[in-house]
Amino acid sequence: MYNVMIVEDSKPILRNIRSHLDTLNLPLRVTATATNGEEALAIIRQEPIHLLLTDIRMPKMDGLTLIEQAKLTNPYLKVVLISGYSDFEYTRKALNLQVFDYLLKPVEREALEEVMGRIVEQLDRLISRSLQELQEFVDPECYAELTFGEEFPLYSHMMIILRKQPFSQGKDRWSLETLKQSLAEFFHAQPCRVLLTQTPHQYIIMANRGALDWYSSMHECLESLRRHLLEAGMDGMIGGQLMSADSDQLSELYYRITSVLTTQQRLKHGLVLDTGNPVSIARSETNGLDSSLESTFVHMIQGCRKEAFALKLTELMNRWTEENAHWTEVERFVGLVVDTFAHLYEERGSGMRLALELRAKQLYELKTYAEFGHELLEWTAQCFDMLQSQGRKSGELLFEQIDEYVKTNRYVSLSISDLSMKFHVSPSYISRVIKQVTQRTFVQYYTELRIQEACRLMASQPDMKFKELSELLSFSDQHYFSKVFKEYTGVSPTDYKDRLTTQPE
Repeated sequence: MYNVMIVEDSKPILRNIRSHLDTLNLPLRVTATATNGEEALAIIRQEPIHLLLTDIRMPKMDGLTLIEQAKLTNPYLKVVLISGYSDFEYTRKALNLQVFDYLLKPVEREALEEVMGRIVEQLDRLISRSLQELQEFVDPECYAELTFGEEFPLYSHMMIILRKQPFSQGKDRWSLETLKQSLAEFFHAQPCRVLLTQTPHQYIIMANRGALDWYSSMHECLESLRRHLLEAGMDGMIGGQLMSADSDQLSELYYRITSVLTTQQRLKHGLVLDTGNPVSIARSETNGLDSSLESTFVHMIQGCRKEAFALKLTELMNRWTEENAHWTEVERFVGLVVDTFAHLYEERGSGMRLALELRAKQLYELKTYAEFGHELLEWTAQCFDMLQSQGRKSGELLFEQIDEYVKTNRYVSLSISDLSMKFHVSPSYISRVIKQVTQRTFVQYYTELRIQEACRLMASQPDMKFKELSELLSFSDQHYFSKVFKEYTGVSPTDYKDRLTTQPE
């Protein structure tokens, strides 16, 4: 049902309009009436009104002034003018105020029904669109409780996003029911709706603009809300702004506020932001980890420098708390650790990424920053231990398999990419394993095996031509084969073969 308010200083006309509305087969109910603009505006600021029928000429405040002020309070308000005056000046002003339509006195039932029917269709479309947009970011279980008949978008004139502050002590208090109760106390009689979003510990609050009547600004209202929640044990970051029926869709506004919160959130202490007022948004910049520091941590992980990593990480965590670092910097570092360890595990054939990401999320759920720091050090130390253990076992086993495969296929031209595809590990990992075991690069190791085979063939098949030998072992030509052979044996193929024939039997 949609709430209708009739504003008319003539009581007989007011009763006539109300009587017509009561007979219409439309989801409309008259919830309020007034005889002047001031009285009507006070009601609109306190109650959810969807449709306003107002006279133009009234005492204390005329209809056009009422419309102008009411639209500031409720941008979604639908307005129909009722007047016995049809001059152009009133019509022009009404159009500027985005009046839906106008009816001439005496109001006829057929004309009223036609206008009301079009308004109901438009309001239905608005609610349907709003509910579809909410589905993008509201938690599925919470969204399932909403129905088409939910009218709260039509009396929700400001959107507030509430996000739990990392490592705040009140984790157990951050339930939807507890939050609803606390917000009901804060907003008093003003209607509001609280929804859990798909982002953990983040809520969307749709509230009536009338809540601002107690405050000098949106920022003051949000700051008061933050203190109210803090007293209830919920330390959070809050962002919000007034909604505009002309330009703001729910999803656009939600992502805009969320983006500002993400870039501005700090490690310690919640804050509030009127995201509709650029002046109130802190202009502090964060570059996060500089590229050289990122490289330092990555190289320490790749080199399995466990102790050095722990010392550098302790230094970084102390800086975070001293400077009250941006939360994005903390998340980016943890993400860097996950990516680097996951890549090294994957090189060794272990799919550990999901487990690492899950553990990282668990770190964010800890109650205090001190616990987070301790667990982060413990976790990374365990990652190093697993990497070293896995490296010793898998590296030795992998080399045995590579060595057997290369010796079996020594007459086939092989590249490190071929081995990568064969054993499902990265070329860089194969290169490191071969270097660790043989103290040689892949090219040196592979070339030496082919030269050893050349020596064996010259001894077992002395009639084989050098050209045949170079082609068999996949050298590009006989000259290149001779050059490489001398580099590895110290003599040319001819001299080596002569020595074989002169050796005593």
